[in-house]
Amino acid sequence: MRITGGLLRHWQDRNRQSTIPHTIEQLRSAGNVDNLSRLLLDDPPAYRGRYPFLDTDLYKTLEGLAYEIGAGGADAGVREFFDEVVGLLERVQAEDGYLNSFFQDPAAAKKPWEDLAWGHELYNLGHLIQAAVAASRRMGDGRLLDVAVQFADLAVRRFGEGRDEATCGHPEVEMALVELYRETGERDYLIQASLFVDRRGHGHLKHRIFSPEYFQDHLPFRDLPSVTGHAVRMAYLAAGATDLYLESGDRTLLDALDRLWDDMVATKLYLTGGLGSRHSDEAIGDRYELPSERAYSETCAAIATMQWAWRMFVATGGAKYLDVFERVLFNAYAVGLSADGKAFFYDNPLQRRPDHEQRSGAETGGEPLRRSWFTCPCCPPNIVRWMAQLGDYVAVERRDALCIALYAESRIETDALTVNVETAYPWDGDVRLMVERAPDRPYAIKLRIPAWARDVTLDGEPVTAEDGWLTVERNWAEGDALRLHLPMPVRGHVSHPRLDATRGAVGVARGPLVYCVEQQDSPAPVDDLVLSADHIAAADISSPLAELPGAVVLRLAPDVVPASSLELYPEFTAEHPAAKGTVTVPVTLVPYFLWGNRRPEAMRVWIRAQ
Repeated sequence: MRITGGLLRHWQDRNRQSTIPHTIEQLRSAGNVDNLSRLLLDDPPAYRGRYPFLDTDLYKTLEGLAYEIGAGGADAGVREFFDEVVGLLERVQAEDGYLNSFFQDPAAAKKPWEDLAWGHELYNLGHLIQAAVAASRRMGDGRLLDVAVQFADLAVRRFGEGRDEATCGHPEVEMALVELYRETGERDYLIQASLFVDRRGHGHLKHRIFSPEYFQDHLPFRDLPSVTGHAVRMAYLAAGATDLYLESGDRTLLDALDRLWDDMVATKLYLTGGLGSRHSDEAIGDRYELPSERAYSETCAAIATMQWAWRMFVATGGAKYLDVFERVLFNAYAVGLSADGKAFFYDNPLQRRPDHEQRSGAETGGEPLRRSWFTCPCCPPNIVRWMAQLGDYVAVERRDALCIALYAESRIETDALTVNVETAYPWDGDVRLMVERAPDRPYAIKLRIPAWARDVTLDGEPVTAEDGWLTVERNWAEGDALRLHLPMPVRGHVSHPRLDATRGAVGVARGPLVYCVEQQDSPAPVDDLVLSADHIAAADISSPLAELPGAVVLRLAPDVVPASSLELYPEFTAEHPAAKGTVTVPVTLVPYFLWGNRRPEAMRVWIRAQ
């Protein structure tokens, strides 16, 4: 599968040309590479960085680079960086296979495996494995796989059956070990992944700072009533458990996963697909606890949610998982990166108030919007690797049928069939599939019909989806084509009545995209805009945007109803029409993922409803 054009191709090109070079530069300047090379010195300088798990930022980047190098699109500097870091890892790995630039330092305050709750050594291993598998599959380069296998073998010897029953404070290694099993055929890795999932909730992890719930360690996984605790940890754990189900067929796992998924989507997921409502512990929060201006919705949590969603789709064939995958991809994930590819959001709120300062309570300064890097830079390299591998999530082949999961201009080849897809999705709902090569037998093409789509047509005729899929089975021939049309009217969303934070407000969407209003695009305070159903129905679809040629923006004319004295907004004087009472003003709504690329001003996803 190869993405050949459209928005996703634009994203991948930006990743290769801008985000990857920027990330490599930041990893060098922040000391991630030096943390490895210093271990070769007799008297190494001090470890650089606040956290003992910064090797993972190298591993996530290497995973993305493996995709780029394997596709032939990486320049010499990228290959040089890949070879340099892999060479360092080979040289500094301990004889027993252990690898961690913080704990291998003789001057480290703690010893290896001493602090599994916060040391993240197994989390590091997980990202190392995923980079290694990517390099093996995409590049045919087994050097990193050899390093990962040695470290994984050490983990099995230490934490295997009948040994230390501890587990990692940050799940991630579970899905990586399953992938290592798939790559090598070594069943010990699959068993170890199962042990790590099943040990949670039995008191084996030594907690401090936060409660067991933060670590998903207060109950066994199968007994969790709801997704809970640290959002990234929760989604990674669920993704690993889904991988285990895929290999074992353990129905008790799938039953738990289905229950947790449905509860999350119904009560704990933002309109944008963001997961996590609490800044204090980066946690998911209670059911319907979804404040807009304090939404945490960490970018890593968006990636983790997509990883879980994809695995649930693979496990069940359910289109509902892909609906969430798509919603997260185009909103909660995409917003984490600036239009130029060199600045990032760590958390992704759905509202910015006029006087907000984008910093944590521990900081005395900081950029007002996106930042070029972070003290805990887990999100930028995660964006790099996920962006590089988006082609893996376009389609799958299941039981002699090609299932189109994600609409993008692309070329899809199976052993039996080659299909070229032409579309401007998500800006436009027209999708054209052209068969270039076909088998000499009946074969099915299954098209996902998103849950938001109504009045869908295929080759001009109305069609009805079954469980989110439209199936066309026939004897295909070269030159055959299908024309799918997914109408994209502008629509309004209201939240569940139990969700206090957005009661009396409306969110605006079109296709898979959620929209927002920035103060730059409204002549009246965004807090005083009031939208009705008629306003939304009359929205004008316009393009382009300077930040992204071809992007669709929405032009509306909402009412302005000041909720309080305009003295709160000194920039709006008494001469402005909004000061004279209820008026109508022209407003532009932009895709949520594009907000924050201009001046740091107010922003709203949820707008007051009439």
